[in-house]
Amino acid sequence: MKTTIYTHDSGLRHDTGFSHPERIDRLKVVQELLGTAPYAGLPRGVVKPAAEDRLTLAHPFQYIEHIRDSIPDHGHNQIDADTIISPGSWDAALHGAGAVCAAVDDIAAGKTTRAFCAIRPPGHHAEPSLSMGFCLFNNIFIGARHAQEKHGIQKIAIVDFDVHHGNGTDTMARRHDGSILFISTHQYPLWPMTGLEEDNDESVLNFTLPPHSGSEKFRSVYESKVIPALTKFAPDLLMISAGFDAHRNDPLAQLNLDTEDFGWVTQKLCAVADASAQGRVISVLEGGYDLDALRASVAAHLDALNA
Repeated sequence: MKTTIYTHDSGLRHDTGFSHPERIDRLKVVQELLGTAPYAGLPRGVVKPAAEDRLTLAHPFQYIEHIRDSIPDHGHNQIDADTIISPGSWDAALHGAGAVCAAVDDIAAGKTTRAFCAIRPPGHHAEPSLSMGFCLFNNIFIGARHAQEKHGIQKIAIVDFDVHHGNGTDTMARRHDGSILFISTHQYPLWPMTGLEEDNDESVLNFTLPPHSGSEKFRSVYESKVIPALTKFAPDLLMISAGFDAHRNDPLAQLNLDTEDFGWVTQKLCAVADASAQGRVISVLEGGYDLDALRASVAAHLDALNA
């Protein structure tokens, strides 16, 4: 089996409070899926908390210190308009970033070819010095920089099919040296109202989709724009910000994708990785807020990763 699973129960102690969409049950349903056949047979990677020097690959120390100091001793603390933290949030955030770093280490060592990081809180909205959109640390960009800094993996592509634009990853890729390519497909208009195609450059390619685009428009953008750009870049490692909130049943958006679309796009991305990156793919859980849709979509994604 190609795919190793990286997850940690600390994510179940990141309590965002009653009725928050990014809630503990999201990780519960994914972990429950991973306990069923055939996913129970997938190997598990060892997840440790990310060290401070890994976090500083994406965030300044002052910001990391701010997040740590904001963790409450009990109850909840709201650190921005959308992001709620609790006593367990610091441990969850460290293990989330640590899971992606562990996946990088194992892939670099040849222990696995593909990885799925079932973690929370998500990360792609986290700016260098700003939490937002339920995100504390930018897990996937930390992992990408860890791959470069520790293992010398040079060209890394991050593809984000979450329905919301990954503004934090966008910002970080633009500030880097061009060796990390960020590609995002996302509904627009929709929060955070960023990611316009007119702002594309050599490090960032955003492709917007109007509400109610559905499967046909989504697949067309990947076939005509995303896959050719990714193939031209020829990454040494492909990373996926795997948000499943573009599903038609998700309450936070209206892109109206079907479960099968997540398997389809994963197959397309894996084909690029097979051609240029020795098949190496790391997928990191981002959004997805209807629990039944999340479970089904993760299953389709894993089936394609492990094909």
